Amino acid sequence: MNEDILINITPQETRVALILQGAVQELHIERTLSRGLAGNIYLGKVVRVLPGMQSAFIDIGLERAAFLHVADIWEAKPHDGQHGQNVPQIPIEKLLFDGQTITVQVIKDPIGTKGARLSTQISIAGRMLVYLPQDKHIGISQRIENEAERELLRSKVQALLPPEEKGGFIIRTMAEDASDADLQMDVEYLRKTWASIVAQTKTKPAATLMYQDLSLAQRVLRDFVSDDTSNIQVDSRENFQMLQEFGTLYTPSVLPKLMHYRGERPLFDLYGVEEEIERALGRRVDLKSGGYLIVDQTEAMTTIDVNTGSFVNGRNFDDTIFKTNLEAAHAIARQLRLRNLGGIIILDFIDMENLEHRAAVLTELNKALQRDRTKISVSNFSTLGLVEMTRKRTRESLAHILCETCPACKGKGQVKTSRTVCYEILREVLREAKQFNPREFRILAAQVVVDMFLEEESQHLAMLGDFIQKPISLQVQTDYQQEQYDIILM
Repeated sequence: MNEDILINITPQETRVALILQGAVQELHIERTLSRGLAGNIYLGKVVRVLPGMQSAFIDIGLERAAFLHVADIWEAKPHDGQHGQNVPQIPIEKLLFDGQTITVQVIKDPIGTKGARLSTQISIAGRMLVYLPQDKHIGISQRIENEAERELLRSKVQALLPPEEKGGFIIRTMAEDASDADLQMDVEYLRKTWASIVAQTKTKPAATLMYQDLSLAQRVLRDFVSDDTSNIQVDSRENFQMLQEFGTLYTPSVLPKLMHYRGERPLFDLYGVEEEIERALGRRVDLKSGGYLIVDQTEAMTTIDVNTGSFVNGRNFDDTIFKTNLEAAHAIARQLRLRNLGGIIILDFIDMENLEHRAAVLTELNKALQRDRTKISVSNFSTLGLVEMTRKRTRESLAHILCETCPACKGKGQVKTSRTVCYEILREVLREAKQFNPREFRILAAQVVVDMFLEEESQHLAMLGDFIQKPISLQVQTDYQQEQYDIILM
């Protein structure tokens, strides 16, 4: 199936949309002021070693100190044929000390209140190879399953390496059809990059960025393009030229697919991407059959509920449920990629008594998830009829990038009714009247609350005034949220 890639570039952000059969499958957004850190290599400084947690906080020049666990320290791991044996891990307090300078790489971006996660095992990704300067092993991507092909690629890369080579490589899936010249170019680029990083460690101060991963647009050419990609459209002439130069050096096979979009209409408007972004921020996802999904994203997990809605075209109710669940399986797979939902995900399909229907829905879900580049694990139906799955978190979700917590509801998703707020105010006035003896009480509240006092709750307000024998006045504060109020003692 042909896939189109759209790249919208402005000075403030880069947005990438992957289109398959006219529908947006993935959205990637990289903002200039908050560019992703994963893959960056820093010269860090150990701020604090925590033996009890077998971890350390490292200053790499960010707002929050980054986190390094002993399991991610290269020197703490068994090497040289010791893999798989019962070799004790070296304690972190014997490897690091406060104030120490150390070369680290970000393996996970800061998410929420958590700082970046680090590793001392450096890896630098190229087009077809990943360079591991501390390792002598040559590995092969698990996606290359043919054993003969794996051995052929391993021997090809081994033959290209100079005798003095001290590092190792992981052969990516993109290398399957690569020529010796392409592989050699990748090897030379990666070795030069590492040599530059090593040179900087001798001259740069701590908390210095020594290597930054490619921009989103460049990563598209390196990682996203496949045989199914028909074209890559870029709406910025300057960046199109820069991508051409980058492609000429590192991804020459991609150049015929790279196009400069010159149309008058914005590129994302032309393909309906802007509308898709708006829909991806909502809770409800409508299915073509009339059913729908409800997507709720929380701090702990994401839940997706499937409903039949108005779909009644099946031969019987069981058939309707089965067809809705089959359609939902494809919609769920697309929404996971589109919204970039990660962590624990609970799928609540419509209850199916037929075990064959359950198996078919699960098979369809796994089939739809095969196009996802992110690591996914899916369980069978539980006793409660739920499907539990995990999707590796590699970056912030779409909602976290584009949205913030509502100042009115503080993330609850609901606010107290104006009547509830009125009753709270009445109780507070009564409480204040028992402690103080002002001439008058003045209530400052939102327009909707004041209106409630003047209309439906006017009798209760008057009764309270008579009871405390003090006048109560009302004043509208246009900048107040519905739940916000103040009581002034005059």
